[in-house]
Amino acid sequence: MRMIVPPLKERRMIDRLLLAFFRTHRLADFNRAIAEVCRFYRLKRPQVDWFEYLDWGRTAGRTYENGKIHLVHPENWKKGRKYNSERQWVNIVYHEMGHYIFWADAERKADTFANRMERHLNRNGNGTAQTRARAARRAA
Repeated sequence: MRMIVPPLKERRMIDRLLLAFFRTHRLADFNRAIAEVCRFYRLKRPQVDWFEYLDWGRTAGRTYENGKIHLVHPENWKKGRKYNSERQWVNIVYHEMGHYIFWADAERKADTFANRMERHLNRNGNGTAQTRARAARRAA
């Protein structure tokens, strides 16, 4: 499956911002990184809620159908975990954003899919489309 992702320059900037947030816990870095991803995909920014742990420590992130994302805060990620590297935390943020990107704006995507499925269906084989209105006019 082909997937459109931001250009390498933008991905590097997003990655640097997420790593900076992991190290310094400045919320502005995280917000800017998420805003860059959302700007590329033309989506509104998701609501992110921070937790000490999710599902008794079994998961590190969760995305809901209403666009909310629950993440374990880096301060809590660093302590009490067997796998607590910054790279794994950043990967979880990317994973949850992937869920958000593909779940978000379902109505528009459904409308686009329906339009594309119907495109060119009313052509009659010789490259011309005969609409109902024209057919009704000819019959009258």
